[in-house]
Amino acid sequence: MDFYQNVLALQEIEEPFKDGIHAWYDIGGGSALHLIEGKEVPSEKSKVNHLCFSIPDMQTFVDNMKSRNYPFESWAGVSGEVTNRVDGVKQIYIRDPDGYWLEINDDF
Repeated sequence: MDFYQNVLALQEIEEPFKDGIHAWYDIGGGSALHLIEGKEVPSEKSKVNHLCFSIPDMQTFVDNMKSRNYPFESWAGVSGEVTNRVDGVKQIYIRDPDGYWLEINDDF
């Protein structure tokens, strides 16, 4: 939860279970990210399967990652590098604390 609230600055929203194992976050457009603590975790966490967030200012986000010493990489897996796609969009990939991949891009 700390990662999604403080690193990605997502707004936590009401969740109906109130059982201590669920956390829901507003990700815009009426969509929500649901985190559920569980005993079984997928063994493979591929970059191909990822959640993407588009932001208005990539440089500010990258600077924040650097100031936190939070690792990020390009699509090709080069640490600390930003991918410049052929359409001009800049993107990086990070992992949440559970190892799931997130794409951050400036296709806002």
